[in-house]
Amino acid sequence: MANTSDISDDCRTIGAAGEGEADMLIGVLSDTHDNMPAAAEAVRRLLEMGAARLVHCGDLVSPHMVDLLAGVESGFVFGNCDWDRPGLRRQAQALGVECWGTMGQFEADGRRIAVIHGDDAQAMRAAMGGGFDYVLSGHTHQRRDERVGRTRWINPGALHRTSVRTAALLDLCDDLLRSIEIESPRAR
Repeated sequence: MANTSDISDDCRTIGAAGEGEADMLIGVLSDTHDNMPAAAEAVRRLLEMGAARLVHCGDLVSPHMVDLLAGVESGFVFGNCDWDRPGLRRQAQALGVECWGTMGQFEADGRRIAVIHGDDAQAMRAAMGGGFDYVLSGHTHQRRDERVGRTRWINPGALHRTSVRTAALLDLCDDLLRSIEIESPRAR
């Protein structure tokens, strides 16, 4: 267990007793497009770095990709290339992974977080104007980390169809984002 004297008072230790278990570290990935080797490596690295929760911002593509999110608190939204939505939902339900549809929201360590793929401009504007502390999105295959008003907009990048494959680790306690380059064989 972490030494709580090393953690600011407004942050809780993961697994600490008390109201609500904290998710100080959130692993964020998007646009895996069935690239199982890169996605598996990203999940492995994020968990190794201490991610307590995994969030996928869409474009998993096939239901078998949901398997990578099993065994840890996790959820995903649909992307524009997620054509087998019933299959993705069934697989998520079977594995205990949250499927949020086209937009998800949750609270972690007192922060309101929205998850959206980002292909629908109107839905994206609604998320950005929804009073969230963070909006996690994908779609563009490009990393993004910027503040829009009080909201921090984060895109972890992509794990397929990009020259540099990336995921991200969000530290809610310190409001820090770490971009992680993922090296793996290209999907065939």
